[in-house]
Amino acid sequence: MFDFDPLLIGDERPGASIPGTHRETTVDDRPLFDAYSQAVVDVVDLVGPSVVRVETPADPETRRRGGTGSGVVISPDGLVLTNSHVVQNASTVRLALADTRTVTARVLGNDPHTDLALLRIIDDVSLPAARLGNSKGLRRGQLVVAIGNPLGFESTVTAGVVSALGRSLRAQTGRLIDDVIQTDAALNPGNSGGPLVSSRGEVIGINTAVIAGAQGICFAVASNTASHVVSEVVRHGRVRRAFIGVAGQTVPLPRRLALALGLAQPRGVAITSLEPDGPAARAGLQTGNIVIALAGEPVTGADDLVRLLGGKRIGIETVLTVIAGSDLRRITVMPAERNERREK
Repeated sequence: MFDFDPLLIGDERPGASIPGTHRETTVDDRPLFDAYSQAVVDVVDLVGPSVVRVETPADPETRRRGGTGSGVVISPDGLVLTNSHVVQNASTVRLALADTRTVTARVLGNDPHTDLALLRIIDDVSLPAARLGNSKGLRRGQLVVAIGNPLGFESTVTAGVVSALGRSLRAQTGRLIDDVIQTDAALNPGNSGGPLVSSRGEVIGINTAVIAGAQGICFAVASNTASHVVSEVVRHGRVRRAFIGVAGQTVPLPRRLALALGLAQPRGVAITSLEPDGPAARAGLQTGNIVIALAGEPVTGADDLVRLLGGKRIGIETVLTVIAGSDLRRITVMPAERNERREK
């Protein structure tokens, strides 16, 4: 800590003490700063070799621009996580490794709804792999380190803390990415797709976005979301999502009706159209019904409905709670796998 001399006022002599204004340094903070620095260094030494530069080639036929970003190797057999917006629509990309080697990777799966993509290295190389941690254990104020490889040889590093948890970030598809981590660890150009790492050296997020014009506000997709995407892509080649065949809009619940039905939530999702012979239509839902819960979880907006219709509900009977006229009804629906062109 810093020790300042008191201001010289009037005829006060240098070194004269003014009660209450002078405090001797009693604690040496250097060990704390050294420990902080060493924690960051240890994280970089452990995870840095697993961070790669991702290079997406330009495609004149589709007018796709080439792009660059970062990624992180998550398995010894060459699985790499990065951002969907980094790989765009490419089927193969080039990776520049931390040891200066360049290899080719195939895009196994690309999920714009979470801004994540999974790659597999084609070349026969041995690579150190970072470990995906459990993002549910994060706490605000926890030290995190953002690592990228924008230049293709040595990692760039920024450190900060977890500013907020459970944020939502709108993806390029318009859908919300849930459970996003907010951090003040700065993201440099080309670091998107790189790992956000805990002080234990575990990847707890994939860096994805910076809010334009807002200093110190950066976001990472939580590692638990990334683990789900990896599992879905490895098993099915895509991220499966459930579909019930409705289009809807968020509406306020009439206060008098909400009181009469004993509802505390202010909004629901009014069904504006149903796909003919879709799961919802077959179950008996009608336009004008207001969905207020799915499997017991409140639905206060269209994004809630999308979020709650996860891939695990495909083919499983699910109860929707709806307002039909002035009545509260519970209707069982069997979600199907969602086609990307469908809404919900």
